[in-house]
Amino acid sequence: MSKRETSPELDQDVARREKLRKLREAGVPIFPHTAARTHGVAEVVDAYAGLDAAGLEEKKVAVVVPGRIMSVRKMGRATFFHISDGRRRLQAYIREDKVGAGAYEGFGLLDIGDVVSVGGTLFKTRTGELTVLCDAVTFLAKCLHPLPEKWHGLQDVEIRFRQRYLDLIMNPEVGEVFRLRSAIVAHIRRFFDARGYIEVETPMMHAVPGGALARPFQTHHNALGLDLYLRIAPELFLKRLTVGGLDKVYEINRSFRNEGIDAQHNPEFTMLEFYEAYKDFYDMMDLTEELLNGLAVALLGTEEVPFGEHALSFRRPFRRLKFIDACAEYAGLAPERLADRDGLVAFAAGLAPDKKPRTYGKALDVVFDRFVKDRIVQPTFITHPPREISPLAKASRENPEEAERFELLVAGMELANAFSELTDPAEQRARFEEQAEEKRRGDDESHPLDMDYVEALEYGLPPTGGEGIGIDRLTMILANRRSIRDVVLFPLLRPK
Repeated sequence: MSKRETSPELDQDVARREKLRKLREAGVPIFPHTAARTHGVAEVVDAYAGLDAAGLEEKKVAVVVPGRIMSVRKMGRATFFHISDGRRRLQAYIREDKVGAGAYEGFGLLDIGDVVSVGGTLFKTRTGELTVLCDAVTFLAKCLHPLPEKWHGLQDVEIRFRQRYLDLIMNPEVGEVFRLRSAIVAHIRRFFDARGYIEVETPMMHAVPGGALARPFQTHHNALGLDLYLRIAPELFLKRLTVGGLDKVYEINRSFRNEGIDAQHNPEFTMLEFYEAYKDFYDMMDLTEELLNGLAVALLGTEEVPFGEHALSFRRPFRRLKFIDACAEYAGLAPERLADRDGLVAFAAGLAPDKKPRTYGKALDVVFDRFVKDRIVQPTFITHPPREISPLAKASRENPEEAERFELLVAGMELANAFSELTDPAEQRARFEEQAEEKRRGDDESHPLDMDYVEALEYGLPPTGGEGIGIDRLTMILANRRSIRDVVLFPLLRPK
């Protein structure tokens, strides 16, 4: 026999299936359709843990509480055990003289990990622990495999991500991360709804990929005989809606980019994108500050958010720093070296031979990525990047080689990206043609020519401010998590 065939885990699997058989033979409903419930575990703990023994005795609180068995301590003809709802634990106490010999013997067929419902009266033990004195324990679901060892929990990162359900069972703090994520999204919806925005849905399959400089996933529609691309961003469709007169729109969307996987990137991710007519990127800065400051205060109760060894201040206003000034400040390059266009292109080519930057703007972008981005910790708007790396943004009013665009950097991560949207159809077409030429030269992230979008602009897009904010990264920051996998329930992994 193999090691697996004789392992303690397999022995437990066999023993648990045998107990399931005995429960079935005893006439216990194995797959009940529903379960009685008066309270959840957290409700009981929050409402009654603060009462003393006398107070509980006086109230005679009767409860029926479902949960998963997480520990068992047998004491002859009585047993203490804990149930959990994934957030809190509640102790229960079952005695043979209380429930009868048959019911107590049936309780012996239950294991750690089983889902049950406990019915009884609340009391406090001598040690002051809130406990249910059981009148009945109802079987709801059998756990056919042993849970990870209780003292060490579930530490294996690979197992945690592949079997997120185990991660949630064993590590209550993980569930709190995703409850926070849900609260973030709910707050965002309330924020934009209150300001007259409407939530919309745009296609996830595009005939022409666009809206971001990224490599798309490709698929094929059999009925139409058409190659399509999973959305890399909803931007171009949202701006079509603004052309159509929907002046304030937002979408909380899933997007896909066929790129690398690391602590900040997952091929499938969630973004908030919003567009407002008659505004520009300066207005987007103000709105972003209001949104993020409000999120921190409402959900964490503070403007100072802990993140690793840092305390991130979301106090308004955030710092605003021009792209070229950031390169000078953080990269340590003298002004004359930054101004030497040919020299900087050669320098950047040595830094990123895989990208082969051929233009001054893209060379600056390489310098920024290498020397600047990771060093900006506090929330900072990096404004006016090179126009050529911003094909959907208007040129700056002060310098036509720069774009009216900002990236919000927090803890070395790009959290938001916003433009004064390009509205001139002729210029947009020329920008697309520049990008298409770059694509022909081997730049897989460049935009293709999207004539349908250009035609939409020809009907008139009013001055518009638009922005995208990464929900995953925002959750990382507010939940104090260093990896995007910690805030995505089911991150993409290689098959076993």
